[in-house]
Amino acid sequence: MFYSGISDEAGKDIHTQIRAHKKLGWKHLELRTVGGENITALPDAEFDAVCDAVGAAGMQVSCFGSAIANWARPISTGVEVDLDDLRRAIPRMHRLKTPFIRIMSYPNDTATPWPEPAWRAEAIRRVKEFSRMAEDAGVTLVHENCSGWGGLSAENSNVLLGEVNSPALKVVFDTGNPVTYRQDTWTYYMSVRQDIVYVHIKDAKRIGTEDVYTYCGEGDGYVREVIHDLWISGYDGGLSIEPHLAAIIHTGQQADSGEQLYESYTEYGRRLMRIVEETRPKARPIAAG
Repeated sequence: MFYSGISDEAGKDIHTQIRAHKKLGWKHLELRTVGGENITALPDAEFDAVCDAVGAAGMQVSCFGSAIANWARPISTGVEVDLDDLRRAIPRMHRLKTPFIRIMSYPNDTATPWPEPAWRAEAIRRVKEFSRMAEDAGVTLVHENCSGWGGLSAENSNVLLGEVNSPALKVVFDTGNPVTYRQDTWTYYMSVRQDIVYVHIKDAKRIGTEDVYTYCGEGDGYVREVIHDLWISGYDGGLSIEPHLAAIIHTGQQADSGEQLYESYTEYGRRLMRIVEETRPKARPIAAG
């Protein structure tokens, strides 16, 4: 296993994001936004600067956290915006030697909901199209158990992957999302584990009617149990932190200060490393970063 993290939760600019990972001793980072702009939409000159900074730091980019089919793009959104994102992302992934790009599978339209069969059929059709593009380009889409038809349940996730039937579509499992979607993390994990190639580490618990994000291992996301099972099953992919403590991108929650964002992120990383070490079989090494 190796460590990574959705680095915009450490800071907005790429240098702060890199500094946080260097402080943790990690060699990988997951790029989502830089300066508030998604990595797939960043102007070319700014993307060049990101590449220069990552290269100069000797870092590797484990995944792109794209907005394709995500919580802000319901099924009623035209597909072209996502096709454009993927077209832009592919050469950028090649340049950074990034194997994975995170996608979701379209939430329903809240204003005018689509009937479930139509929502399902169109979500699957679109993900098939994205998967063909990814397969041709030699990159892998990782579908997150989050907002979208395929994230409604483990069963839906498995149906989506089965219907698409592409080696370019796999699963990024987020340990915290089931908690906030009123699902059981362990049950969900065990149902999709055969297709997991990447893992987001997040944790949360329900207090009254409120979802409260916690440090890893302190919520109901079965973080310790999932990591232990990953160890014994021979998983050798990334563990990418997404703390949601000082800032939450999809709700617009902002940190009180850049220092608060940075410190909560690095502390989260340190706590994850302790859990990984505590659950590690003695014969299994942890990759540096």
